[in-house]
Amino acid sequence: MGLPRRPLPRNSENVSKVLLISSLAPSVNEQITQHAGSDHQVCVQPFDLSADKRNRLLTEHDCLVLFPGVLDDAAVRAAANLQLIQLVSAGYDRINVKLCRDLGVPVANNGGTNSLDVAEHALMLMLSALRRFADFDRFVKAGQWRGIDSGTNTFTLDGKTVGIIGFGNIGRRVAGLLRPFGCNVIFSDAYPPPEEVSAGLGARQVGLEELFAQSDLITIHVPLNDDTRNMVNSDTLALMKPTAWLVNACRGEVVDETALHAALEQRQIAGAALDVLVKEPPPSDHPLLSLDNVIFTPHTAGVTFDSFSRRGEFIFNNIDRVARGEEPLALVN
Repeated sequence: MGLPRRPLPRNSENVSKVLLISSLAPSVNEQITQHAGSDHQVCVQPFDLSADKRNRLLTEHDCLVLFPGVLDDAAVRAAANLQLIQLVSAGYDRINVKLCRDLGVPVANNGGTNSLDVAEHALMLMLSALRRFADFDRFVKAGQWRGIDSGTNTFTLDGKTVGIIGFGNIGRRVAGLLRPFGCNVIFSDAYPPPEEVSAGLGARQVGLEELFAQSDLITIHVPLNDDTRNMVNSDTLALMKPTAWLVNACRGEVVDETALHAALEQRQIAGAALDVLVKEPPPSDHPLLSLDNVIFTPHTAGVTFDSFSRRGEFIFNNIDRVARGEEPLALVN
C-alpha cells in the first residue's frame, strides 16, 4: 500500500519485541504464542490494562498483536514507532487505519486464517434456518415432540440459489462448502476474483440487484466501510423473495436494522440469521429480539479454538517478514 518498510531495530540478542494485548483466555493466547520463535520476545497483557500502562508498553515494543481489534487514537499515536500492528481478527473497522497510515505504521489483519470458521458458521446458519433447528430444540424441550410439521415448512439446501455478497477469502470458502449441497451459487463483489477462480468454485457473478432478487438465501461477507454500510436496506430487502433468508456474519452495520425489522415483522422475507448486530450486546428491548423469524449467535462466527493456531502461525510469520524489511501480508492501510 505504499508505506515505507524498515527492518526492525534489533537488540544485541537479535530479538523482536512483541506485545500481545488480548481479551482471550490464557489457553487461547497460548495457541497464538506457541508459534513465537527464539527470536521473538512476547509480552502478553490483558485487554483491560490501564491506558497509561498500555501506551508505555507500546513505546517499548516493535510489534503489537491485538485482539479484539480495537485501538483508540491516543494509543495509535503512542504506537507511532511500531513496525507493525497485527490484528488477530479480520475486521479493522474499530481502529483508525488512516491515522496509522499517516504515522507510517502498517496495519495487517489475519489474512483470512479464520475464513473457514466463518464460512462453516454461515453454512450452519443457513441449515438452521431451512431446517428450523432452534424451533425443533425448543419444542422438544417443551414436551411438544411434533411441534412443527416438518413436511410443510422445512427445506433442503439442494436446488436453492445462494447469493454470496463479498467473494473474498470467506465468500469463496462458503462457495466451496456449498458445492456438495447441490446449490446454485451466485455472487456479487466490487473486486471479483479471476473468472477461473469463481468457475472453479461453481459460482457465477451477477449484479447486486439480481442477487437480491434471485436468491433463496443471501449471505454477506464484506468489510465494513462507507460503501458497504447499510447496503442491506429497505430498497434491497424489497427485491428479495418472500421465502428468502438473510444471513449476516460480517458486521452489523452493513444492515439497516430498522428496515430489516420492518421486512421481518411484515413477513416481507422469511427470516434472518444474524451473528452480528450494530450494538453488541444488544439491549434487552432491541426490536429484532422479539421476532420469531430471527436466529441469533453472539458474534462468534470466526471464533473457534481451532482457528487461533492458524492465526498465530500467520501472525509470527508476518512479524518475521517485517523484521527482514519485507512488506507484511494482509495490509489494510
